[in-house]
Parts: sequence; C-alpha cells; structure tokens
Amino acid sequence: MVQFFANWYKRKFSDPHVVTLVVILTTLFVFIYFLSHLLMPVFVALSIAFLLDLPVNKLITFGFSRTAAVTLVVSAFVGVSLIGFLGLMPVIWQQSSHLFQELPKMLAQGKVYLSTLPKTYPEIFQESQIEVFISLINTKLLEWGEIILKGSLNSISDLVALMIYLILVPLMMFFFLKDKVTLLHELAKFFPKERRLAKQVGNEMNVQIMNYIRGKVIEILIIGISTTLAFVFLGLQYAVLLGVLVGLSVLVPYVGATIVTIPVALVGLFQWGFEPEFGYVMLAYGVLQALDGNLLVPLLFSEAVNLHPVTIIIAVIFFGGLWGFWGVFFAIPLATLVKAVINAWPSSSESQSEIQPS
Repeated sequence: MVQFFANWYKRKFSDPHVVTLVVILTTLFVFIYFLSHLLMPVFVALSIAFLLDLPVNKLITFGFSRTAAVTLVVSAFVGVSLIGFLGLMPVIWQQSSHLFQELPKMLAQGKVYLSTLPKTYPEIFQESQIEVFISLINTKLLEWGEIILKGSLNSISDLVALMIYLILVPLMMFFFLKDKVTLLHELAKFFPKERRLAKQVGNEMNVQIMNYIRGKVIEILIIGISTTLAFVFLGLQYAVLLGVLVGLSVLVPYVGATIVTIPVALVGLFQWGFEPEFGYVMLAYGVLQALDGNLLVPLLFSEAVNLHPVTIIIAVIFFGGLWGFWGVFFAIPLATLVKAVINAWPSSSESQSEIQPS
C-alpha cells in the first residue's frame, strides 16, 4: 500500500510545475477561507477592478493615459452605482415596508382559504391535515420573525460595514487599476519560476471569469428591468421589489428562479385570486424565465466552459456554504477553475515521458 502511494506521488508530482500549481491553489484557498471575513472589501474591490480593467484598456488604446482612463472609468462606475442605488432603494424600502404591513392580512386570507378546502374538496383534504399545515406555517413565521429581529438589531454594525465598503472599495479599485502592472510585478516575486501550469490555468481563468462576470451583470440588468416593466404593465403590486428579486435570482442557477416564483405567485394570488390577471402575470413571468434560460444565457455565456447542471448545483451549494453570497456569485468560475486544473494536470503518460531521459 505504501509503495502504491509512493508511485502515485512520483507519477503525479514529479513535475515541479505541478507542485507550484498545488502550492498556489492551496495557499489561496487557505488564505481566502480563513481571512475572507476580514478582507472581504479587498476581494470585492479586486473583483470590480477585474471587471473594469477591460474598459480601461479600451480607453488606453484610444490614447488616454492609464491614470486618466482609470479615473474616468472609476468615476463613471461610482456615479452610475450611486444613481441606481439612490433611485431604487427608496422604492424598494417603501414597497418592502408596505408588504410587511400587508403580510398579516394576506396570511389571514390564506388561512381562511385553507379552512374552506375540506368542505370544497372533502375527498382530497381533511380538517386535521389543514390544521397541522396551518400550525406549521405559524411556527415557521415565528422563526422567521426572530431572524428578522436579530437582523434589525445588527443593523447598526451592518451600516458601519456599508460605509466602509462605500469609502474603501472605490479607493482600492482605483489603485488596483492604476498600479496594476507594478502590483503584478511585485506579486510575481513571491512565486517560483516553475509556474508553467499556473500560468496556463491563470490565462484560462482570466477569460472565463471576465466572460462570466460581464455576462452575469448584463443578465441581472436585463432580467430585472424587463420583469419590473412587465409587472408594472400588468398592474402587479410591489413590482419593483419583485423585479429586483427576480433579477438577483439569476445568481443562483436553477434554484433561484424556482425560489423567487413563490413570492411572485403569492402576491399575484392575494391581489387577484384565481382570476385571468393572475394567469397573465404568471404567463409573463414564465415567458421571461424561458427566454432567459434558452436565449439570453446561451448568448451571454457562449464562451464559458460547458458544465453539467449537476456540477453547477454542487458548486453553488459548496462554495455558497463556504463564502455566502460571494461564494454563490463566483460558484461557476470556481467550478471552471477546478475543471481548468484537471484539464491542465499532466496525465500519467505525459509525466512519465517528461521524467524519462531523451
């Protein structure tokens, strides 16, 4: 058994480039896993700077200096973000407050409707089943209420964290973009010279992450805006709030669209009941989801690494459990990183040919 593992180790790790790749990936994983809660503003700034590097390079090709290009791009990004944030947040806050005020009335209507089911459909529902179901709903509502209360008590610390993000992240973005060459040169001093596989994986991931972030931002904007406009046109209450939720749901492939269907259906059901208007809303929502999955996603992510749906779901669960929201957001790029490492890893025949003398 010992000899088997010794031969496997020689076969897989005889190449110093492989060892360098493993050390880099292990160091990054340990560093991010243990320090992500402290350095999250740095990671956010790096992610946004990575996204904005493309327009900066475009401006440089038009004759701008790097400092001028970075200043212009960062200023435009901050300005657009502030306009969107200040424009959407009051509406979302107002609709969220109104929804929470109407929630008890909606729940009361729902309980009344559930209590009529045993009389309307006695062969399907029994009163004991409905009572158990209502009791379960009440228990879950109490649990959610406690979670919301704890979240509201932590709102002051969250506000401080938000202020840190709003101040530090744009500053770090600016310097990451402005001094990109210098920072990369200094960082390269810490890596061994035998990093051919690391460069191969890095080049592939550079393309994949850029395509993914750019495509995902465009997808969120298109789905969020189109859904909001459709809900407003159809007269659905809380249209902006639900449209934002639908837009953000694309961050979690497959699962997000399923979960966000529940609030859309409930709001429409309590607003109209089983009327044609409710059917129109659900039809519009279904059409938009179908267009997203069958047209928009293939168009935006045509250059992305092909991953099986099961692989994507496992990546979302795993990385989301490790790093929360950002783990979910970068689940697909991280899954493609794993695939890129597997593709770059030399096979047994390649390893043997490299260690044999010519």
